[in-house]
Amino acid sequence: MYMATLSAPSTSAVVSPQMTDRPAPRLTLSWVNTDGPQPVYDTLVDGCLAGERRAQQRVYELFYGKMMAVCMRYTKNTDQAKDILQDGFIKVFRSMEGFNRAGSFEGWIRRIVVNTAIDYFRRSKNSYLLLGEERSIEDFGDQDEEDTLADDAGDDLPDLKPADVINAMQKLTPAYRTVFNLYVFEEMTHREIADVLGINVGTSKSNLAKAKNNLKKLLRKEHKIN
Repeated sequence: MYMATLSAPSTSAVVSPQMTDRPAPRLTLSWVNTDGPQPVYDTLVDGCLAGERRAQQRVYELFYGKMMAVCMRYTKNTDQAKDILQDGFIKVFRSMEGFNRAGSFEGWIRRIVVNTAIDYFRRSKNSYLLLGEERSIEDFGDQDEEDTLADDAGDDLPDLKPADVINAMQKLTPAYRTVFNLYVFEEMTHREIADVLGINVGTSKSNLAKAKNNLKKLLRKEHKIN
């Protein structure tokens, strides 16, 4: 399995940014193989359990890039992604006693960060994720540009860089982007997605199909593919 990663910041502390409406800059991502042997982090875990700032900082530096890439997939705003990431790391350090050392430390951190991102958008008034079972997310008519593009289903796209795909994902509506992330990257079933987001299975399936279709349209438009 390969995962996108961003470089860790040079700062020596986690600083909460102010939320802004600035659009996110285009990402420059690299892909790393995560199927190799898992490093042993027992010393760092022990340090974090003891409240050692140096150990916490080291964990932050080691996993900043991969976890920031995860957060960027759930939002189109860099400052929001940083805010989610910081909240996620705070939860990581507060929950360290719950880490099962027999499992993957990175995977455990990732689950906390993903759950933090989901919680963020469930609280957001504009995320369309708090709708009841009777009405689908897509019935509320998101006005983003991708919804107005013609359906070109069936045409194949040429090979694209991972960064191109993730940058296009950031232009999807929050509902489409979240369902797409949970199904494709977190490998959740539609039933699991429905339970997490409080929607029905049909809504999850519909939004995944629309997310894939709109993502393909966005990539064609941005790269001038006929």
